[in-house]
Amino acid sequence: MWVSSRLGYRIRVIQPTVRYANPMTRDGTATRLRILDVAHDLVLDQGFAATSLDQILAASGVTKGAFFHHFASKDDLAAALFDRYLEGERSTFERTVRRAERLTNDPLQQVLVTIGLFEEMFGQLHQPHPGCLIAAFAYQNELMTPRARDEGRDSFLMWRDALSAKLKAAEAAHPPQVPIDHDAVADMLNVIVEGGFIMAKVYGDAGILVRYLRVLRTHIELVFGVAVASEATA
Repeated sequence: MWVSSRLGYRIRVIQPTVRYANPMTRDGTATRLRILDVAHDLVLDQGFAATSLDQILAASGVTKGAFFHHFASKDDLAAALFDRYLEGERSTFERTVRRAERLTNDPLQQVLVTIGLFEEMFGQLHQPHPGCLIAAFAYQNELMTPRARDEGRDSFLMWRDALSAKLKAAEAAHPPQVPIDHDAVADMLNVIVEGGFIMAKVYGDAGILVRYLRVLRTHIELVFGVAVASEATA
């Protein structure tokens, strides 16, 4: 799921991909990160198959020899991109969910605050988010290896399991007005974010994702019969 990305995205936002490279480093780290940054943008923009090694070299300003010093092949680069993206997802999860837990002890409000924090992050966008690398891999069969499929699924389950558990815990204090499928409601955060990336591009509307998230937040409030101020202001 990013926001410094699914969030991990170089401040285009729930993941954004943070550029850690220090141009003064001499151990090759900066070169490797520059290749990953450039490849990340190209893959989201035009797909992995359509992204050639020559394009990556030209955009990153590195030599072929430097590329192969860091990556054994283009497939090796794809695996490194995926691993970095998943690490960004885990970082976004920890940062967002733990912050919500610090702001309130009520499990229902923790869910609502988590969604509100995503609204806050995506509200900083002035252009549609370029998309999710997990989805980009899923759309290209040659990239969706068993390892990528399992790790991508685990990344989504990380969010589902945490939010679903909070929704279940919330029922004692906030009995739902109608029976709910906790996992399905929890999954809606990922569904809206992933689908919102596409809809934002189709409509050319960077703000559409925030509006979708607000609808989800309102839906959860109505299901649990509460009206709470869940805007993320901290």
